[in-house]
Amino acid sequence: MPAITVEDVLVLPRLPTLDPTATRFRAVHRLTTAPRGHEGEGFPVRRGFAGVPISELDPFVHFDHIGEVDLGPGEPKGTPWHPHRGFETVTYVIDGIVDHQDSNGGGGRITNGDTQWMTAGAGILHIETPPESLVMSGGVVHGTQLWVNLPRAKKLTPPRYQDIRGTQATLLTTPDGGALIRAIAGDVAGHAGPGVTHTPITLAHITVEPGAQVDLPWHPRYNALVYALAGAGTVGTETRTIQLGQLAVFGDGDALRVAANPRQDPRTPKLELFVMGGQPIREPVAHYGPFVMNTRDELIQAFEDYQAGRLGVIPATRLPHTG
Repeated sequence: MPAITVEDVLVLPRLPTLDPTATRFRAVHRLTTAPRGHEGEGFPVRRGFAGVPISELDPFVHFDHIGEVDLGPGEPKGTPWHPHRGFETVTYVIDGIVDHQDSNGGGGRITNGDTQWMTAGAGILHIETPPESLVMSGGVVHGTQLWVNLPRAKKLTPPRYQDIRGTQATLLTTPDGGALIRAIAGDVAGHAGPGVTHTPITLAHITVEPGAQVDLPWHPRYNALVYALAGAGTVGTETRTIQLGQLAVFGDGDALRVAANPRQDPRTPKLELFVMGGQPIREPVAHYGPFVMNTRDELIQAFEDYQAGRLGVIPATRLPHTG
């Protein structure tokens, strides 16, 4: 898996060793399996939040696990130009290449551990496509896209684009070096990721070696969601089993426990987890298509503004690729 890594994790800062008598490990409240679907022009995804009440996801709204899939020539697909308002999209590319452009002047190329963080806010148009070279050759595509809600006071904030290179992620390990933790945003045990957020959240990609365990300090006011990108293991001190395509929703507490099975499938030799959490907004959510607002009337206004061209204009030329 080509996401950012290091040759020797023991040179990295380490998580603290947690005292089990003084730590409130979170129990697993819910475990779901993501159904398969298709997005955009037809690329395969797993709908990671399907079946989970929005109250347990808050401040998140939607999560797609893209791939992992090995596509043949002509098979890589993207999305056409489309609008968004009222939230942020966070696209994390583990393997493959995605080109992005938006009507606010943001965009570029992300690959192998890069993150594209787009704040739609008041409104934006954007497009996500594989480069022509990938369409011609085919190849592996693997990543995630997370939708982060914005509170009412920031729904109409000006659009913003963040290009977060994989090399900017904050890297940590466990006391015994059994896992690599990539902090993308928020705080992990006092170590801040590079993503700048409107809503207080923490995002991390964790690779757990076979047989290793991770005790991860977690903000007690945040919710906690752990999605399995690959491999098999357990979640919670009750050791509930988790595998590719499953989401664990945790209850209250100040730490998470995850572990990788000692024996893994040779095709996916390690447990790969995407860990998400944030401070709940606790406001009404009106979500339809590409818009996430607070009321039905605001959704209607968003569609009217889009049809009137008030969410942006498709640029006449494509941006030069970077990264």
